[in-house]
Amino acid sequence: MEVVGADGAHVGTVDTVEDGTIVLAGTDRDAGGRPHVIPIAWIGTVDGKVLLTKPAAEAKAQWDRVGRPGGDPKR
Repeated sequence: MEVVGADGAHVGTVDTVEDGTIVLAGTDRDAGGRPHVIPIAWIGTVDGKVLLTKPAAEAKAQWDRVGRPGGDPKR
């Protein structure tokens, strides 16, 4: 499922949901070859797409700082 920012711009594609986070697929065009993790707290609505409460650029600027529980963003 596609994830878009509050501005409607593409952020990524959901790979899995685990431990209160959404793991975005590393194969997505904006992923740079590795998965990224965002908290489910950023979700505004889900209706065919996941719509975040943050603009896409802000979400992408923060996704690597979020990490998964335990502090390992690649776990």
